[in-house]
Amino acid sequence: MDINGVKKPQRSAFRLLTVLDKMIMSDLLKTIIAVASVIVIIIVSRKFIKILAQAIDGRISGETVMNVLGLKTLVVVTEFLPASVFMAVLMVLGRMYRDQEMAAIASAGGGAGVIYRAVFILILPFSVAAAGLSFFSAPWAEAQIQKMFTADLNSEQMRGVAAGRFNEFSYGDIVLYAEHVDREGRMKEIFVHDRTKSQSSVVNARAGRTEMRSNDMYLVLEKGERVQGQAGRQDYIFEEFEEYGIRLEYHSAQVNFKRESLKTETLWASKSQADQAELQNRFSIPLGIIFLSFLAIPLAKLSPRGGVYGSLLVAFGIYFIYGNLKRIGHSWVAKEVLPVWAGYIWIYLIMLLLGIILLIRLYSWEWIREQVKG
Repeated sequence: MDINGVKKPQRSAFRLLTVLDKMIMSDLLKTIIAVASVIVIIIVSRKFIKILAQAIDGRISGETVMNVLGLKTLVVVTEFLPASVFMAVLMVLGRMYRDQEMAAIASAGGGAGVIYRAVFILILPFSVAAAGLSFFSAPWAEAQIQKMFTADLNSEQMRGVAAGRFNEFSYGDIVLYAEHVDREGRMKEIFVHDRTKSQSSVVNARAGRTEMRSNDMYLVLEKGERVQGQAGRQDYIFEEFEEYGIRLEYHSAQVNFKRESLKTETLWASKSQADQAELQNRFSIPLGIIFLSFLAIPLAKLSPRGGVYGSLLVAFGIYFIYGNLKRIGHSWVAKEVLPVWAGYIWIYLIMLLLGIILLIRLYSWEWIREQVKG
C-alpha cells in the first residue's frame, strides 16, 4: 500500500518448478525406474543362465558368479537407459492423453513447450548421470569382469579338485586324491602319485593346500611320507616331511581387455577408428536419452484412443530401427567406411527431422515457425 492508501498489486513469486512440472517429473521418474527394472531383470536373467552354465562347467568359481552378475547389472542398466526413458515418456504422456489431462492443460494455455519443459527438467540431469555411467562406471565394470574371468581361468585347474576322486594334473603326470576338501580349498588325507621326474614318487600327507610362488602353482603338503624310486629296482628312498611342495603345470593367462572395458581417456587419446567408434558408442547413451525423449513427446499423441500402450508398437519399431542404425554406424566408423567426424551425427539428424515432422503434423508448420522466432 502506498502513501495515498492505494493497494499495490502483488507480483507472483517466481517458481522454478510448477505443479505440472512436479507431477510429470514424479510420474516419469517412477515409470523410468519400473521400466528399467523390468528390462534389466529380463536381460540379466538371460546372462545369468550363461554365467551359471560356465560355473557348472568349472570355468568360473561360485564366488565370481554373484560378483559378475552385479557388475553385469550395472552394464545392462547403462546400455538400456535410453530405451527405458523412451518407453517411460511414451507411457506417462500417453496416459495423460487418455485421461484428458492434456486437454485440461491445453485449455489452461499450456502447449507443447510446457510439456517439453516439464520432461526435460528431469531428462537433462538424467542424461548427465547416464554420461557418467557410460564414460566411467560401465567400462570399469567391464574391466573388473575381465579380470575376474582371467583370474578364474588361471585357477580353473585347482578348482576341479573334488574330494573322493582322482584328479589329474600336468597332463596326467601328477595324480591327486584328497579324502576331504573344505570351502577354503584345504585338503585332508591326501595321496599323490608324481611321475614328472625320471623316478616316480608316491606321497601321503595329512593335509595340503595350493599356493602361488613366483607365478607358479604349487601343491604344498603337510606332515607326510614320500617314497621315491623306479619300478623294477630296489633302491627306493623313504622319507618323512613336515612340509613338501610339488610344482603343478600352470599356464598364467594375461588379462585381455576388450574395447568396452578400456578407459574413456584411453579411447580419447587413441588414433584408431575402432577406438573412436567405441568412444562414440559411449556418447550415444546420453545423446540417445535426449533425442529419444524429444521424439517421444509428439509420438505419444499419435494414437490417443489406443490407451496407455497405444503408441508403444510404433515406438518399438522406431527404437528397433534406431538400434540397427547405431550398429551400422559403429561398423562403418570402425571399418573406416565413414570418417570419425561423421560418426552417429546422421542418425541424430534423422531423429531430429522425424521429431520435427511429428510436431508439424500435430501443431502445423506455422506453430513451429513461431516457436523458432520466439
